[in-house]
Parts: sequence; structure tokens; C-alpha cells
Amino acid sequence: MIEKYSVRTDLALEQKERFESDNVEVQGVVLEEEYDEEREIRITTVKIETENGARTMGKPVGTYITMEAPNMTVPDEGYHEEISEELLKHMKQFAKLEKEDYAVLVVGLGNRKVTPDALGPYVVDNLNITRHIVKEYGKYAMGEEQAHLISAIVPGVMGQTGMESVEIIRGIVNETKPDLIIAIDALAARSSRRLNSTIQIADTGINPGSGVGNHRNAITKETVGVPVIAIGVPTVVDAATIVNDTMENLIEALENSETLRGVSVVMQGYNAAEKYELIKELISPHLNGLFVTPKDIDETVKRISYTISESLNMLFSGGHAHNH
Repeated sequence: MIEKYSVRTDLALEQKERFESDNVEVQGVVLEEEYDEEREIRITTVKIETENGARTMGKPVGTYITMEAPNMTVPDEGYHEEISEELLKHMKQFAKLEKEDYAVLVVGLGNRKVTPDALGPYVVDNLNITRHIVKEYGKYAMGEEQAHLISAIVPGVMGQTGMESVEIIRGIVNETKPDLIIAIDALAARSSRRLNSTIQIADTGINPGSGVGNHRNAITKETVGVPVIAIGVPTVVDAATIVNDTMENLIEALENSETLRGVSVVMQGYNAAEKYELIKELISPHLNGLFVTPKDIDETVKRISYTISESLNMLFSGGHAHNH
């Protein structure tokens, strides 16, 4: 790995994998994996238990659950229901909505006008918002056994509002006093195969450096005063990462290929560090602000946002999926 060239990823799982490829055991970080063969969903839990682990991983102490489902990009309603139910199962571990009138504020981060960054706003569009109804008519108006007070906000991005998302949320928290915040956000991944087929849930809230537009300060229990659960889906990959991977593959190919031996001889003069120095020079600085997203992103983000909002609606109503 090119250490000096920082690899952009918001997935704890990918951070952990970097160390594994270097055969480094990270102290204070525990990894658990389970694979649901029937549904083809891989669940990886990364627990960062110590400050040392947090420093090494560059992520706060807490639990990060990653659901990987390669078929998530496919428009198969039945499969998306299964993902909603799986997500619901993990959300229940994080969001213990014990008491009856539990108040949850859902925050859809991101920019509605930029599709790969519109996941949060889209999720909020599909939520069953109940706070006003329960406040006005009492919980029986909902016809549910459990009526939680669900409110939601799409704070927009600073270019539109002139305010950091965290400032807006703090104001709302002071005014409406929710018990819990669930924040939904688009992420950047390290590997293009995880795009739009991975959901990360974390009980650490949202920390700067994450997200597509990088358009906010930390939204955590420390900064807003109530626990924050973050749900994120990687919708973009850093362009420099793609180039970096291609270069690494090229070097490997040069070393293993008969036909490319000629080029390889030139490269043989370089040691590993020099090769990577060369790659680093070749990775254009212009790529730094460039993110790449799949071409069917419109459809995919709409579909995944619906899958997430279905899961949240089930969580809040205490009910289950309405199987068709």
C-alpha cells in the first residue's frame, strides 16, 4: 500500500481489510463474520474497543455492522424485502425503542440535487412521520400498539443553507428533545465492488471526513447531546483509488508475464518503495476531488433508499414487513 497516499473509505470493514492485507493484527479491534448463504448476505461486525484501536483505524470506538449483498443493485422486490428485514434485525440491536412514546429524529444528510449524495433525503421522503399526529391526537390515532414520535429533517448542504448540518440538528434537538437520532448518509468506498451493495450501521454517529460532499462536522452524541446511529451506503469510489488499484495490478502483471518482460526489466531496477513513489507521481493531483459513481445511480439510489425507509418504518411501528 502507498502509505503516504491516504485511501479514502468510510467503511470500517475496508479500513480493517487494509491491515489484513499487510498481515497486521490491530490491537483492540474485533472482527466477527457471518454469511447467510440462502440470501447471499454477508454480515461483518467490526468492534473498535480501545482508544488504541480507534487511532489505528482512524474511526471512533464503537460497533460497525456491514451488510454486503451483491444483489442489492438488482431490482428484485422480494430480495429488497429480505434486505429490509435483515437491516431491521440489526437496527433493533442499536435502537432499543423500549418506552412507548420514544421520540426519534431521522436526519437525511446530503444533497438532493446530486444523485449519489441524495440517499439521505430520499430515505426521509418515504418515512411514516408521526410526531405531529401523536402530539395532536394522542398515540391511539396511529392505530398501532406502539406509537413512537417520528420526526425527520433534511438539513441540506452548507452551500444551500449557510449552516453546518450539525448546527441545524443541535437547534432541533434543543427544541424537540428526541431520545435518539438516526442519520442516513452516502459514503465513499475503497472498492468499486461494494458500491450500492453495502449498508453500514454504526453506533458512533457521523464523523468528519466521511460522506460524499464532506459537507458537515461531526454529528455524534458529544456534539448533539443524544445518541446517534448512522446508516450509510457507499455510492461513490474515489477516482484516485481506482487508478491506484490499476497501477498495482499493472505492476503485478509486469512481474508475472512473459510478454511484458521487456517493460518489466525497466521496472526491476526499482524496489517496492520506488515503484509506489512512481505510482504516486502518476496519480494526478487533479483526481483528488474526483469521485466516480455507477451510471445507473439514479435508479439504484431510489431503490436502496426505499429499502432503508421500509426497514425504518417497520422499526418504528413495531411491526413487520407487509409481505406481498
